[in-house]
Amino acid sequence: MSAENPDDDNEDYEILPDDHQVYDLNFKLIVIGDSGVGKSCLTKKATRNIFENYYSPTIGFEFYTFVIKIKEKIVRLQIWDTCGQEVYRSLINGFYRNTSLAILVYSIDKVQSFKHLEFWLNDIKTNSGPEIKIFLIGNKKDLDEKREIPIEEAKNFYKEHGLYMFMEASAKTGFNAQKIFIEAAHVLLEENKKMKEKLEKMKNNKDNINENQKVKLTQEGESFNDSNEQDTQKRNKCC
Repeated sequence: MSAENPDDDNEDYEILPDDHQVYDLNFKLIVIGDSGVGKSCLTKKATRNIFENYYSPTIGFEFYTFVIKIKEKIVRLQIWDTCGQEVYRSLINGFYRNTSLAILVYSIDKVQSFKHLEFWLNDIKTNSGPEIKIFLIGNKKDLDEKREIPIEEAKNFYKEHGLYMFMEASAKTGFNAQKIFIEAAHVLLEENKKMKEKLEKMKNNKDNINENQKVKLTQEGESFNDSNEQDTQKRNKCC
């Protein structure tokens, strides 16, 4: 499944306080991309409704939580906001482990950040598991007049690389900022449901196989006993 600018209005959900202690499912997310594309601003706007109108580079990483109730399930997202500087590369690689979803961010007014997506994408695939979902996010939608990456070019990249979802957003105005994480929660909840159904099906198949084997062994045992009884009867007659 993949989607461009998905519509979540038809889903029942409630965003809970980020310090909500009770949850049904917990997932790890990583926010990745060049330095200066607005990863921290986007995450802060989504989780705390804060926008800081000055640039302060992330040192190493920052940690946020996003808690949402979807229907009857409470989902907690652990969001690791990473820095983009080369000096922290080895540190970032360690955070890919056990990550369920990666949010790959570029800035629509910085062509270099878009060109570096191949590098970050390769980094994600090299250091994470094969089941990881990847969202492509074009940040700074509010700078449309300074746009250097046409939206069609970004859509082509998303399709060519088989990414899970694409949308543009703005940390400054809040456009789609929270929606990114709402969609992430929906996707991961659905994937968790599919995985449970798959495991249940495998368990049922295994139980059926075991039951069939028991029936077969029983039938073979009965046949073996019948054969022995017949042999005994023949020996009694002839002797």
